[in-house]
Amino acid sequence: MFILQCVNITKSFGVDTILQDVKLEIKEKERVALVGRNGAGKSTLLKIIAGELSADSGEVITPKEIKLGYLDQHAGLYSERSIWEEMLTVFDEVIQMEAELQALEEKMASFAVRNDPATYQKVLSEYDQLQASYQAKGGYQYETNIRIVLSGLQFDEFDYDTPVSTLSGGQKTRLSLGKMLLTQPDLLILDEPTNHLDIPTLNWLENYLINYDGALLLVSHDRYFLDKIVTKVYEISRTKATVYYGNYSDYLVEKAQRYEQQQKAFLKQQKEIASIEDFISRNIARASTSKRAQSRRKQLEKMTRMEQPIIDEKSTKFSFVIERESGQDVLTAKNVSVGYENIPVLENIDLQIKKQERIALIGPNGIGKSTLLKVFAGILSPSHGEIKRGSKVTIGYYDQEQRELHSNKDVLHELWDEYPLTPEKEIRTTLGNFLFSGEDVLKQVSDLSGGEKARLALAKLMMKKANFLIFDEPTNHLDLDSKEVLEAALLDYPGTLLFVSHDRYFLNRIATKIVELSRDGLKIYLGDYDYYLQKKEEEMEREKLATTTQPSSSHDETISSDKHAYLEEKALKREARKRQREIEKIEGEIETLEKEIETLEQEMFLPEVYEDYEKAKTYEETLSKLHDTLEQKMKKWEELQLEEA
Repeated sequence: MFILQCVNITKSFGVDTILQDVKLEIKEKERVALVGRNGAGKSTLLKIIAGELSADSGEVITPKEIKLGYLDQHAGLYSERSIWEEMLTVFDEVIQMEAELQALEEKMASFAVRNDPATYQKVLSEYDQLQASYQAKGGYQYETNIRIVLSGLQFDEFDYDTPVSTLSGGQKTRLSLGKMLLTQPDLLILDEPTNHLDIPTLNWLENYLINYDGALLLVSHDRYFLDKIVTKVYEISRTKATVYYGNYSDYLVEKAQRYEQQQKAFLKQQKEIASIEDFISRNIARASTSKRAQSRRKQLEKMTRMEQPIIDEKSTKFSFVIERESGQDVLTAKNVSVGYENIPVLENIDLQIKKQERIALIGPNGIGKSTLLKVFAGILSPSHGEIKRGSKVTIGYYDQEQRELHSNKDVLHELWDEYPLTPEKEIRTTLGNFLFSGEDVLKQVSDLSGGEKARLALAKLMMKKANFLIFDEPTNHLDLDSKEVLEAALLDYPGTLLFVSHDRYFLNRIATKIVELSRDGLKIYLGDYDYYLQKKEEEMEREKLATTTQPSSSHDETISSDKHAYLEEKALKREARKRQREIEKIEGEIETLEKEIETLEQEMFLPEVYEDYEKAKTYEETLSKLHDTLEQKMKKWEELQLEEA
């Protein structure tokens, strides 16, 4: 059953058409994502669906009984109530029923005392009906549900009597999300719900939404989040909506395959058109073949011509280079403590950072990650301890709040004033690489969107050519394509990286060392984010094993044997997971090689190739190398499959 249908939704702002004849359908319990570049119209479409914005044409169709819940990405609570009181407002109807039940109970007691069985039975019947409705609406567990949601969104350490007005902007947004989750609408519409969430909260939200009874419509730039939750993707691009089935990774694969198919069909048609046009031009003037040429001309006129597929809209393109290399020791922190107004935030921090390391600093919100980055960047001074920067180290710092940007400047001078000796043409070229072109460079910084400010801050950082980059939440405000460009740039960066991020995909792709910050200090894990999760799981299981009740001393040998067997089993499972990841990686490489070989073999039959000896020879040599590589990959794949068996 469809619970939502968008039929030919069109929306323009001034002369700019944002959405044109958009169609979208959601069935019961479907998990749907809207993806697309910043400014493509995702949030506009959500607002139209939620009834907060009207479409120029088209309609949104939902059955009358369907309840929609919508959370804007900038939502926040503005209330004088306490946290608990604000959450209770979701259950006003249930609380009213509670009061009515209590009143009926008092009535029944009164009629029982008066020995009025007829009236008592009438009130009892009314009570039973109301009680059934109360139970159906979650009357007996609503307080428990509130506590579950508040705990999952990291409010369990708060006094629930805390006024909402005293919370930070991010906390108010989380509380607003909590209220929306408690309403349990048939279709839950969330615009960037992962903003302001740390990794433990993200994991909780994922599990909550996976088990959610209703349907979901999401906009998110968190690729891990989308992969775990959604089963259908609508891409908004060039005012149109295109549907793909599967999660975000499936969407990327399907999109590439569709482009390849469309490109082949387009080239085939172009070849056919060229052949027909050639026939017409050679035969139209000859009496004996003129009729056939005219027939071909009519065939050409009736043909529906395909548009050449465009693989991507304009993307940012940049790379981080360094002016000079640093020494091997980049930064050493010994017994560092930081505090504000004599209140300690971090204490006894020890860390050594070496050249070309890629370190991710992770930990819960409020633990002090951003503060520690500012200390390492030299923006804040430690209250105790020593920080030593290595030889020839130059630091580039990216602030998630973009405080280094000047709101009273335009985009051009924000960059040019920082590097006044650089020619204007070079400055404009750099800005163009970050999608600031033409009149865009004259925009006031204060008028830029979050994504535009992020790109401008990255442009400034790129120009610095520092050999030690410190990033605080670099992927915030970036769309998915911009994130991928940033990842590619950082993977090629020859310097040293230290960063904080809640984007688990980004963490896994960039980091080679995870540093976990907790109340107990720093703990180092030498690997990517997946490795960190694996080690954390092992640590938790060891702790559970250690805390189990120990049998008497006569059983010590049995315990040791059990522990050894347990650890052996864990090692075998770990190796199996590692082997499976390698199998999947090689399968992807084999698929890529086979496609490349197929393409080259097709191209070899083109006249411009086989008629050119040198070109044909180059093709043959390339194909030979690709076949050798494919054979090696297949051999390795077979070996791993045998090990797996």
